[in-house]
Amino acid sequence: MKTIRVRITAEELEAKRISDILERAFEDEGNPVTIYEVSPDGRLWAAEVLLFDAEPDAAMETVRDRVGADAFAAPMEAEELPDINWVEKSLEGLKPVRAGRFVVHGKHDRHKVPAGAIALEIEAALAFGTGHHGTTAGCLEEIDRLLSLREYDSILDLGTGTGVLAIAAALKAKTPVLATDIDPVATQTALANARFNDAGHLVRVFTANGMDDRRFRLYGPFDLIIANILARPLMKMAKSIGARAAQTATLVLSGLRIEDGPRILFAYGCQGFVLDRRREKDGWLTLTLVRGRKTA
Repeated sequence: MKTIRVRITAEELEAKRISDILERAFEDEGNPVTIYEVSPDGRLWAAEVLLFDAEPDAAMETVRDRVGADAFAAPMEAEELPDINWVEKSLEGLKPVRAGRFVVHGKHDRHKVPAGAIALEIEAALAFGTGHHGTTAGCLEEIDRLLSLREYDSILDLGTGTGVLAIAAALKAKTPVLATDIDPVATQTALANARFNDAGHLVRVFTANGMDDRRFRLYGPFDLIIANILARPLMKMAKSIGARAAQTATLVLSGLRIEDGPRILFAYGCQGFVLDRRREKDGWLTLTLVRGRKTA
């Protein structure tokens, strides 16, 4: 699969503005966006987005179509990257992550898991969620807190990625968890990770686009829904998530920038949910919302 890096170079404030536009423009597809300094004096910065299965010229046209005139004045270039597993490469040397009672680690760090912790061994894969991102770590901490307070009868991990959140909930609660994702690679990865972490008998997985799949009826309504996605799809799915949630339900929503909080609270407030707790970690926001009870 071809990986094309499209880079837009501008002065710091302009580059950061373009980076924000790129994130909003490509967040539904999950294309990685980065920003960094490119000049020794810190004046010039580069905003980059990775596109897949495209030629460089076509990739630039896609970026221009999405970004519009906001980036036309800034130099843009595209190049095909070598055929490397960039996810695996980026995770080399990452240390185990502690989030509540959970410790997410690679196989080379098994010996670093402390006694009493719930170990989650997750290797690099073509799916999101290793615990090193602020959204995943924030969700893990909240799962640990919630499942220490009470039991839940039906748990859903929506947009499961590597399956790390579903596996964590299943091992902590010792109860079945449904894990779904729009990406079949993610669901295959999640199932393999669940089996590897001795949670294959607890984590049920299927591929689905959103919450409209009929199979949700077999497992719901859900009294705990975990959705570490992005703000735009969470906004679009507010009504369908509310419909699949139990009357007394808890939501853990993440993949959110700090500024996304008010519109997410409004959208889910229309479905009867109120804020129970908010966590900020590494510039990312995790919201816990409840319906039908005073606290989670």
